[in-house]
Amino acid sequence: MAIFGDKKKEKKEKKGAARRRARTAPSAAGIAHEIIRAPWFSEKALIITEKGVYTFDVPARATKASIAGAVKEIYNVAPRKIRIVNLPAKKKTLRTKRGEGSRAARRKAYVYLNAGDSIQFA
Repeated sequence: MAIFGDKKKEKKEKKGAARRRARTAPSAAGIAHEIIRAPWFSEKALIITEKGVYTFDVPARATKASIAGAVKEIYNVAPRKIRIVNLPAKKKTLRTKRGEGSRAARRKAYVYLNAGDSIQFA
């Protein structure tokens, strides 16, 4: 019977899925040193370098794709995974009559490398 129709409905792609697939990684050519400001040297960061995870100071506008491109351009290694952490501003007591100030908010990126790859900072 053809009460409900015999035409099969075509699956429509969601607009968001098509947009996500169309995006490409932005090129880090020429601005790689603006994306990777400096290596992040802290006690925790130095401990996890033994596991192939390197930490960098990055600007607030940096994306995972741009960080991956910058690491590839500067250090000639392809990252396996990147995680980004936003560190909030902190209130600090000043030793003058002004009382309290604040330290700027920062952003750091954890770059995971494949086994056997390493980065030399020297």
